[in-house]
Amino acid sequence: MSAERGDGSFSTQIEAAERRLDEAARLASEAEQRAEAEIRALEADLEKMRAAGDRDLEQLRLAHEEDLQRAREAKDRAIATAEERLSEIEAQADSAEQRIAAAEERAQRAETTLANEQARAREAAAAWLRAQLDAIRREAERR
Repeated sequence: MSAERGDGSFSTQIEAAERRLDEAARLASEAEQRAEAEIRALEADLEKMRAAGDRDLEQLRLAHEEDLQRAREAKDRAIATAEERLSEIEAQADSAEQRIAAAEERAQRAETTLANEQARAREAAAAWLRAQLDAIRREAERR
């Protein structure tokens, strides 16, 4: 009987060990399932975060492109305005050059007219002096 008892005690221990093993296997399986579920949830969260990051990056890229486009347009407008102003200044410079040329031409004509008037005045003065000399000579001849 003691052998049976020893066998019975041993088999009871084996059964208890098997129950503990089954319980540990069940707990391990449940833990594995929870870990897999948590991994899937983390992967889903990661994918959502990646998608959100991609959306944010695309929005930033689009905003940057819009900013660049606005900057290009502003630069183009500034260049067009500067070119227009330069054209106005060149037109004013051309007009000023024409006025200067006309003024120089008028000054040249005035100088020529003045020189002609001075020559006529000298000629008239010379003629008057000759007339005076002739008058003095005639009077001197009469005496």
